[in-house]
Amino acid sequence: MAIIRWDPFRDIITLREKMNRLFEDAVISRGEDKDMISSTWTPTVDIYENENSLVLTAEVPGVDENNIEIKIEDNTLTLKGERNFEKETSEENYHRIERSYGSFYRSFSIPRNIDQEKIKAEHDNGVLRITMPKKHELKPKTVKVQTAQKKTEKKS
Repeated sequence: MAIIRWDPFRDIITLREKMNRLFEDAVISRGEDKDMISSTWTPTVDIYENENSLVLTAEVPGVDENNIEIKIEDNTLTLKGERNFEKETSEENYHRIERSYGSFYRSFSIPRNIDQEKIKAEHDNGVLRITMPKKHELKPKTVKVQTAQKKTEKKS
């Protein structure tokens, strides 16, 4: 697995963005019954690596592919989207709402050996799969160490 340099400022920026969203959600839903249908959620993610690529799969059930945005900038992959509440039944008729609705935001550091021009995303049955192929770099060359022959000096 590739070693990724830790950037403390990226963590601070991510924390600031989460805090901003938390306060925005509190202000928007104040005085309304939006608490019942709007909450912060994040899709669960699996990331694995094989010989040729790095693959991220995210569970996004109920999210339309048009409501998903994938952005790559400075070796950071950002995943944004929104799951809308379908108002087929009025809110008063619900006994319980446990699924979360609203927008989500996730960001991930990706290694430098990813070919950003060839990243592909597929959305199928509520699962988003982002395939990030590795660059074809020259393989490191190994040099075999040989034993030096000892020179024997003749003493006269």
